[in-house]
Amino acid sequence: MKTTFKKIFFSLLLIVSMSSFSQSILLSKNAHVSVITCDTGNESYSLFGHTAIRLTDLNNNLDVVYNYGAFDFSTPNFVAKFTKGDLQYFAVANKYEDFMSQYTYEKRSVFEQELNIPLAYKQKLLDNLTTALSSSESYYTYKFIDKNCTSMVVDILNKTLGSQIIVKKTDTDITYRSILYPYFDNSFYEKMGISIIFGKKVDAYGTKIFLPLELQKSLKLIRFENHLLCKESKTLLDIKKETPSSIWDNFYTYAFLLVFIIFIDKRSIDLFYFATMGLLGMFFFFVGFYSEHLELSNNYNMLLFNPTLLILFFFMLTNNKKWIINSALLNILFLVVYLIVMVNKIHLLIVLPLILTSVLLLVKLVFRNSKRLPFVI
Repeated sequence: MKTTFKKIFFSLLLIVSMSSFSQSILLSKNAHVSVITCDTGNESYSLFGHTAIRLTDLNNNLDVVYNYGAFDFSTPNFVAKFTKGDLQYFAVANKYEDFMSQYTYEKRSVFEQELNIPLAYKQKLLDNLTTALSSSESYYTYKFIDKNCTSMVVDILNKTLGSQIIVKKTDTDITYRSILYPYFDNSFYEKMGISIIFGKKVDAYGTKIFLPLELQKSLKLIRFENHLLCKESKTLLDIKKETPSSIWDNFYTYAFLLVFIIFIDKRSIDLFYFATMGLLGMFFFFVGFYSEHLELSNNYNMLLFNPTLLILFFFMLTNNKKWIINSALLNILFLVVYLIVMVNKIHLLIVLPLILTSVLLLVKLVFRNSKRLPFVI
């Protein structure tokens, strides 16, 4: 959903020129406004696609693409700001040819849906975009669901049309997590990562438009002034998507690693496993409080990636059999609760091998350390 920061110098010059130019320009009756949807890519930044607005008026030698997906890599503490959720994104304007050359280079298809609206609304949209790009309205704090390149386009179009015309029309009866899941079909470990780092918020029903392809589907169904808002979708760039292949990024390496951990039966391997799971739990705990991304808070996956496993790790190092057993039993209880929570979640199957691995290792610890203990106090 993020646009590559390519040719940003030209974009800034274009914004300045547009600010002065479009304040006085009157669009002709041949002006066209459309929503551009860029297909998903194989890189992390392109997994969800991209949304932009194209405004064309050949009578005024105008063919510009506006999008809200720009950010500055040179921002101090870039990674920390992105993680915290206070990284500033902003809108840019590009020449249509430059915009298309970028997606030609990235080998990603591009689709266009022309808006069937009167000239007055086209003029108002141009004025709104110009005002936004030349003021603080250009900047916004990125949020994964609530504020991104797609939601910002929806907002400015609804502002132009005068009401909440553009609303979600499809997949409102499934969760955000379920909507996101297919986007990672070709990247197993990214699918796993996004499944375990997101908390309760993404289990709400996906009633907001937040992804480019979702907006594209909804636009086909929305009516405005007794007619369809969009004309027939047009393909501007048709590129067959290449499915990436990897010898390690798949379920088989994941399963092999867990089977190895279970059957190697070495204390050092068990220590490494519990330490890793506990440290991940601590990371989820702190990032949930630190980050302003609400998607990362209330993360029930910490029942699996449990910080208390670090306590178990400590007792294993000190060979405290009594508290090894107590800690192991406590974590088995957490896993039972987690399994109940996960019954209706789409990512159950991807974490189930980890649940089984943790249970088997914990049960093994209990039996191994209870041989000389008649009971647990």
